[in-house]
Formats: sequence, C-alpha cells, structure tokens
Amino acid sequence: MKAAVITHGASIPDSCRRAATLSDRILKGANPAELPAEQPTRFELIVNRRTARALGVTLSPALFLRADRIVE
Repeated sequence: MKAAVITHGASIPDSCRRAATLSDRILKGANPAELPAEQPTRFELIVNRRTARALGVTLSPALFLRADRIVE
C-alpha cells in the first residue's frame, strides 16, 4: 500500500456540493451546455503524520498548524 506524506487538492465535499447544485439546475430545466464550467474554490492540505514517522521525515510544526486535516 502506498501512502502520501502530504496532499493538497480540491475539497471533495465542496466539489460534491457544487456537482449537486449543477445537477439540481439541470433537473429544473437548465441547458447543460449553457452552464458555466467552474473551478474549485476550496482546497485542503492533508498531512499524514504516521507515514512521515515511518519514513523518518521531520515536518515543520508550522505545516501542522496550516493543515486542514492531520492523519495520525
């Protein structure tokens, strides 16, 4: 199994909410071709402390303060 120490990307829950909003508009009769393409607006930083320890990597305490989620 491969595990990352740090990952940064679009928020999955936020992306799902945006998809639900677009689906709702389509079901209410909006033309899908006329809906705007949207870029993510919320990003998450996730730090995997367990993997960092296993690899012997020392991470800055400031990184943990900025992380949205820390995997123990």
